[in-house]
Amino acid sequence: MAYIIAVTACPTGIAHTIMAAEGLEQAARMLGHTIQVETQGSVGVRNALSETDIMTAEVVIIAADTRVDTARFADKPLYETTTEPAIRDGAGVIKAALASVPAALTPIAAPTTPPAAAHLKIVAITSCPTGIAHTFMAAEGLEQGAKSQGHAIKVETQGSVGAKNTLTAEDIAAADLVIIAADTQVDKTRFAGKRLHEASTKAAIHDGVALVRTAIEQARAPVAEAGGANYDDQVKQAKAQQAASRPGFYKHLMTGVSYMIPFVVAGGLLIAISFAIGGINVFEDANAGTLGWTLFQIGAKAGFTLMVPILAGFIAYSIADRPGIAPGMIGGMIASTIGSGFLGGIAAGFLAGYVVKWMSDYIRLPRTLDGLKPVLILPLLGTLVVGLLMYYVVGEPVATALATITTWLKGMQGSSAIFLGLLLGAMMAFDMGGPVNKSAYAFATGLIVSEVYAPMAAVMAAGMVPPLGLALATVLFKNRFSLDEREAGGATAVLGISFITEGAIPYAAKDPLRVIPALMLGAATTGALSMVFGCELRVPHGGVFVLPIPNAVTNLGPYLIAIVVGTLITAAALFFLKRPLETPATLKPASA
Repeated sequence: MAYIIAVTACPTGIAHTIMAAEGLEQAARMLGHTIQVETQGSVGVRNALSETDIMTAEVVIIAADTRVDTARFADKPLYETTTEPAIRDGAGVIKAALASVPAALTPIAAPTTPPAAAHLKIVAITSCPTGIAHTFMAAEGLEQGAKSQGHAIKVETQGSVGAKNTLTAEDIAAADLVIIAADTQVDKTRFAGKRLHEASTKAAIHDGVALVRTAIEQARAPVAEAGGANYDDQVKQAKAQQAASRPGFYKHLMTGVSYMIPFVVAGGLLIAISFAIGGINVFEDANAGTLGWTLFQIGAKAGFTLMVPILAGFIAYSIADRPGIAPGMIGGMIASTIGSGFLGGIAAGFLAGYVVKWMSDYIRLPRTLDGLKPVLILPLLGTLVVGLLMYYVVGEPVATALATITTWLKGMQGSSAIFLGLLLGAMMAFDMGGPVNKSAYAFATGLIVSEVYAPMAAVMAAGMVPPLGLALATVLFKNRFSLDEREAGGATAVLGISFITEGAIPYAAKDPLRVIPALMLGAATTGALSMVFGCELRVPHGGVFVLPIPNAVTNLGPYLIAIVVGTLITAAALFFLKRPLETPATLKPASA
């Protein structure tokens, strides 16, 4: 039996992150291994791996669609993949990970269960992307879980409403254990020297007692020895073997997109509100000083201005870590200035990332000066190279390409609009949050920067249809769904109206050959109708909750019709494609 640790992450840090964690956990139990999974995302880090977890582990699995910092796993065999294999075939991922461990390494036994812990002082942090529901539900789960076992706990909540019940230096100094239950990145520097356990908010919400118990066990487990004399060489060899299979472009792009989304949301909503207050011409100088004009300046001139630099900066960060942020963001700002938009931002991000990474690998300095590299030498030289390339080589061709694409998209009518809507809609339903779905989403989100809003409307509408269609089908055609699926229909509907396409995955996973075509049919129809109706969406997320905001969506009535039509088509297709489930009555007819 092996002791495995893993990290799962996706751009939003919600559905795919949690589902990949569950897939790995279930597979490990089935194979007889012990696993500890940390989840990362826009809502923070949950079920955080402690130093003991890392030192004890035989292998580390990274199942992520965004960049994950692997510096803390420097001495461990590392296996990297995306979330989708972990969701679809967790057992295969675990077997492949274990197979990648150098044969000469002595397996490390899983940590033994320690004696029952005495009353402990625990501090915790909970966080989710919005910082509302899941943050406080996780806090409540931890509090109940700790108190039921006789431990004292103080929980700090972090999110969009700020930090509440903040931990003081005295709280942290007196703590025996730190628990972070988060789906976003949480700064852990203030917990240096403390036993720390990370988990997802879901783990805290569903079973706070078990999470607290696991945290205590992991924190008190003995630290295993690293291995034999050739351990470092073997680990390096294992990492080199994995490097060729690591996801690259997609993960780096999604990291940038995930950091860009809040700027798009904030800027887009403020622009929509400014139009609602001051009219469609609110931005004109004649309205200067009014509330509507001011909100437009905040949203368009500040929020939207930062979108491309943030995209570029965090693409570079995903590739080259912190030294890449400054060259990436400056390159992104240049892209905005010269009119190359989000395409130029993507180019600047990758240029900065790989230039800085190359410099970091090949610039050699004396040990006494090595500390200057990340704060002076790499940002300076990286910015110099990227800036010159953007102005003299990359910027103008990309700006021309973007202008051509923008002109074509704005002029689309008839068959071309239908085709693009069909394509984007089908992509949103094909893997429901996977690489194809996220590619369509990233494409539409990037176009918002160039003031092209129709693809974003098609993408969000199409992304809402799969879970909504399934929820409707569980009500209308009960004989085609199990009791569990019917009971989950209400939650699936809520996910649908919230534009969380991943709500359809449990149904698709059980019957993919029938469910996925039905979902794609409805979503593609919705995407095409949205494009034909000329609907536009200025914000990249929010589902039905942003629709009441004036001017957030143009042609709201037809937009709602497109969503309803796609939902009905999906439900009807499920009726025809899915077979009725056999019941005791059908298996054994009543005797005459």
